[in-house]
Amino acid sequence: MNQIEQAIALLTRITEDKTVPRNIREIASKAKQTLNDKTKELNVRIDTVIQLFDEVNDDPNMPLYTRTQIWNVISLLESIR
Repeated sequence: MNQIEQAIALLTRITEDKTVPRNIREIASKAKQTLNDKTKELNVRIDTVIQLFDEVNDDPNMPLYTRTQIWNVISLLESIR
């Protein structure tokens, strides 16, 4: 499984986890759609996803395990750049 597929798998887990607040699940879903959008260059897709998570990273309602999953996604994507 390549790194993009791993990131998408992590994002899928976040979007399907009902203990995660809805706004964070929606951002994870949008990030997943962005990574799957083949009409844009890979670097643009990666930067867009990282920006999405930068905005929500300080949300006090986010569970710690979800924050860790998001950091893992960001780490995977940054290693591709």
